[in-house]
Amino acid sequence: MPLTPDDLLRFLSENGIEARTYEHPPVFTVAESQALRGEIPGTNTKNLFLRDGKKTYFLVTLEENTAVDLKGLRGKIGARSGLSFASPEALYEHLGVRPGSVSLLALINDKARQVQVFVEAGLLDAERINCHPLTNDKTTSLSARDLRHFLAATGHTVSEVTLDTTETAAEAAGN
Repeated sequence: MPLTPDDLLRFLSENGIEARTYEHPPVFTVAESQALRGEIPGTNTKNLFLRDGKKTYFLVTLEENTAVDLKGLRGKIGARSGLSFASPEALYEHLGVRPGSVSLLALINDKARQVQVFVEAGLLDAERINCHPLTNDKTTSLSARDLRHFLAATGHTVSEVTLDTTETAAEAAGN
């Protein structure tokens, strides 16, 4: 059974990870998030839960305005064949969240560490990083240091990925 947002916030507190959580109407896309969340300080993210043809799962977290070319991303993250968005069922099975609630914080539910994690280069150097706390009606803001602490506490290794910002791919709607 996946953890709840309250379980996650308790985990953060018990591990000395400072976080501030803001409530807002539910958001399902970056565009909705930008329109509804208000002014929450920090860097906002876009999260893509992907799989390749060999059923390897990837969580790719980017700054919210980064354009993504899935074909170009494939080689950068070591996918063995074409990338596609994972099904809602796989998302729930691996990260314990529903579409629209994907974030690095959902890795708390990946106990078997079956999801490979990639973060846009430089994102983990931002002063504050905003993530959904397992639900899309809240945003939790953490320092980069505290987010790194969280990832280590969950046993996840994070790889950086550099995207060519001149790529003009059909950006996949994701959050």
